[in-house]
Amino acid sequence: MSYFEAFILALIQGLTEFLPISSSAHLILPSAILGWEDQGLAFDVAVHVGTLAAVVIYFRKEVVILFRALFASIFKGERSKESKLAWMIVLATIPACIFGLLMKDLIELYLRSAYVIATTTIIFGLLLWWVDKHAKQNADEYQAGWKKALFIGLAQAMAIIPGTSRSGATITAALYLGFTREAAARFSFLMSIPIITLAGAYLGLKLVTGAEPIHAGYLLTGIVVSFISAYICIHYFLKLISRMGMMPFVIYRLLLGVGLFAFLLMS
Repeated sequence: MSYFEAFILALIQGLTEFLPISSSAHLILPSAILGWEDQGLAFDVAVHVGTLAAVVIYFRKEVVILFRALFASIFKGERSKESKLAWMIVLATIPACIFGLLMKDLIELYLRSAYVIATTTIIFGLLLWWVDKHAKQNADEYQAGWKKALFIGLAQAMAIIPGTSRSGATITAALYLGFTREAAARFSFLMSIPIITLAGAYLGLKLVTGAEPIHAGYLLTGIVVSFISAYICIHYFLKLISRMGMMPFVIYRLLLGVGLFAFLLMS
């Protein structure tokens, strides 16, 4: 890996982690198309740290409120809309944890291909378009009950398949359940905090127990670039989706999927 590759990969991670276009797909593509070597476990940990820091800092007020409400509900028995939302986020995280542990090796072996990415990119792009066009969009994230939270959590679990997009799947599911675009995005972003934390911890444990060499310069590049790009991405995505909807991301996914198939057929 070079510093240029580290910069580009971290930029891709930061820009795509929270957009409904699949960060995993975009990180696989450089190796599939350009022949770049796998970025390695240490770099994966670094970009997870960067994107996690971005979403936690951006939603720092909400995070503090939700943590306080969660602990108040546990130790003081207090009930509030904030504690309910916190518990719904916890519930929505469980399916992805279970599915990830059970299916990760199978997916790594059989589904991390450009053909799978192209297919899922198109299918879930069309699904996002249909839901964004037909859903009621009249609820906010505080109206999520356990059934809705579990449904969105199952959608997040499906996103372990490359090309699906974690944010794309969860936003699509939330829109289908009647969330507004802004509420769907906020719930998706808040859901990302525990799942990115757990994924980063899992990768970090593998890194500590392994013997992979660590290049501090590449790791620092990954953290800083992914943090800055993810923070900017969250800020503008939340500001723009109420006006432009999901159609730009649908178009991008369709063009990407078709372009991938064309590239694969010609290569």
